[in-house]
Amino acid sequence: MVSEAMRQLGAQGNPMRVLFEYGKKRGAEIGAENVLDFALGNPSVPPPARVNQVIMDILSGENRDAIHAYTSASGDLEARNTIAASLNRRFDAGCAGSDLFLTCGAAPALCACLKGLCCPGDKFMVITPYFTEYRIFIEGAGAQVVEVPAARDTFRLDIPAIGGALDSHVKGIVINSPNNPSGVVYSRENLEALAVLLRRKGKEYGAPIYLISDEPYREVVYDGVEVPWVPHCYENTLVCYSYSKAISLPGERIGYVLVPPSMEDHDGVYQAVAGAGRCVGHINAPSIFQQVAAACDGLVSDLTAYTVNRNLLYDNLTAMGFQCVRPEGTFYLLVKSPEPDAAAFSRKAMELDLLFPDTGSFACPGYVRIAYCVPTSRVEQSLPRFRELARMYGLKGKE
Repeated sequence: MVSEAMRQLGAQGNPMRVLFEYGKKRGAEIGAENVLDFALGNPSVPPPARVNQVIMDILSGENRDAIHAYTSASGDLEARNTIAASLNRRFDAGCAGSDLFLTCGAAPALCACLKGLCCPGDKFMVITPYFTEYRIFIEGAGAQVVEVPAARDTFRLDIPAIGGALDSHVKGIVINSPNNPSGVVYSRENLEALAVLLRRKGKEYGAPIYLISDEPYREVVYDGVEVPWVPHCYENTLVCYSYSKAISLPGERIGYVLVPPSMEDHDGVYQAVAGAGRCVGHINAPSIFQQVAAACDGLVSDLTAYTVNRNLLYDNLTAMGFQCVRPEGTFYLLVKSPEPDAAAFSRKAMELDLLFPDTGSFACPGYVRIAYCVPTSRVEQSLPRFRELARMYGLKGKE
């Protein structure tokens, strides 16, 4: 006998990874070069050169016998101090190393925050569209999910809708900016309006409403768009970060939770995050990559290829007649399905060996997500297939 809920989760799998696995199988049949896979957000640009140099220096350094050893559960203090100094330099964060809890990426960071904050009967709010795993993380922490749509004309935070959905059981709100899957970046004005609402409601309920800011795409932005430092907008913010996207280290699993000094009951919240880490089996983040993160915090991979890919896809698809949300950040393009059933549209694209998921699992029906973190040649190769899709649906473009 096993947990039926867990069995179903394992059987279903993440929709993007299911499509990714299909792409590998299909590629073995017809040649990988003939399958155009835009399913998974796997960074395609290399890490900055310094990342590899730091790894080599660590492996050949005087302390190489200790690099595989345990560290403190919260992370090596020297590494945390170095990361804190970087955050203070770049964002005037005002934090110390003791405010950071190093994790195996942003997903465990989110889980630690949710489980650490959750009490019986609590709810957490998410803004649709949202990363598919948020629901799993929230329900896994023992809380209920409250979905509130973003403003559909801009995909930004809809403050009146959020206010209407708040009650005394909502412990916190999870936000993700730059946003997966929309590519939208929440403006400072938008975040400050949210902060005003949360302070007012927190005072009314007699307890803070926490903001959990999931920021793996913080540096992946275009055209000089500002990504506000969220704790400057709202004091009761926990920041969850990953080095997967900015410096292209998704498989190395390194990130952190920041509990900023402005947090109400700072020490209690930090201890709850640490305790939640213990409950989910956290021992410590990978020791080598704690040092790599410390040495490379603030570096960003060359994003030129993502900019080129974004422009190629957005300009060409809109010219073909597709309706798209122009990304301000991330490496995703949200495209409105030309038929009501976006899953059927995704399946139609599969007939052309063009793979991208519908966004039903992102709580955003009627759209598909194209991950353009691929070689530019693959984007160029895809354009005739998108053109054929547009023809099949009778779209009237500007071409």
